[in-house]
Amino acid sequence: MATSPVKTTSMDDFKVMLKKYSLKATRQRVAVHQAMLNLGHASADMVSAEIGSMGWEKITVATVYNILSQLADLGIYARRLSSNNKMYFDVNTYKHIHLYDKVNNTYKDVLDEDLLSLVQSKLSRRRFKGYKIEDVDIQIICRPSKTKNVVNK
Repeated sequence: MATSPVKTTSMDDFKVMLKKYSLKATRQRVAVHQAMLNLGHASADMVSAEIGSMGWEKITVATVYNILSQLADLGIYARRLSSNNKMYFDVNTYKHIHLYDKVNNTYKDVLDEDLLSLVQSKLSRRRFKGYKIEDVDIQIICRPSKTKNVVNK
């Protein structure tokens, strides 16, 4: 199982997507997307802090959350709810597996087409009375194997 670097939507592609939904590429939306490109998976407060560290004008966490939610509603980003009940957003919307570190509340993308295919194949033959499977979302919950990996928050 290999982890991969974050694959992201370029700024140009992002602007094209916004146009598709009749949205303007405002400074705030561009700043949020640039922060998401840098972070990959992030909460609104993480994005707001990243925007500040990039030297952009300050954008409130509430505004950042609203932008992230709007973009997730459009399918430009995906949502991930962590075990600490904080909403994280994922810049990658293609099929992949998440490795979730429940100690540090961080996500890493895992690309494993064989595992995804195996699970989807198995579930396509499985029936759950009263339910129809719409999607498969695999999240592997873990903790750092060494204490030096633990980040104090």
